[in-house]
Amino acid sequence: MSYIRDDTPRPGAGLRLLPWESDTGKPCYLSTDRSDGMLSQLADRAEEARLSEGDEILKCALAALSDHRVSKQSLRLILTATATALADVLRIADSRGARLTEHDDGEIEYFSRAHPSDKEPAVSHPAKEAYRESDRRSCSRLRPL
Repeated sequence: MSYIRDDTPRPGAGLRLLPWESDTGKPCYLSTDRSDGMLSQLADRAEEARLSEGDEILKCALAALSDHRVSKQSLRLILTATATALADVLRIADSRGARLTEHDDGEIEYFSRAHPSDKEPAVSHPAKEAYRESDRRSCSRLRPL
C-alpha cells in the first residue's frame, strides 16, 4: 500500500477515505451517513489493525537503532516497513480529519464511534525500554514488501 497525500483526492462531503486501495492502487471511499454500518465498522477494524501494526514496527525500528550490530539489509527492511506504516497512519489521519465537523460554537464532533473492544494504549515509550532479545525475535517476522 502506498499513500501520497498530494496525489490522493480529498473526500467530498459524506465520503470516507478507506484504509485500503483498489486493485489498481486507487483510493477507495465509502459513501454513508452512518458510522455504525457494517462497512464503517470493517474500516474501523482495519484502521485499528494498521495502527497496531505500525506500533510494532516502530518498536522494531527503535530497537534496531539501538543495536549497532544490525545489518544494512535489516535496516533497509525495517525502513521499508516503517515507511509503509507511516503511509498507513497518514491515510488514517486524513480520513479521520475529513470526518471532523466544527459546529458554530467551535466544538468539534467526530463522526466515527469507538468500538467496545478498543482499549486505551499503554503509556510507554519503546525508546525508554531496554533492548530485549524478544524485541529482536519479533522484528525478525518482518518480510520484504
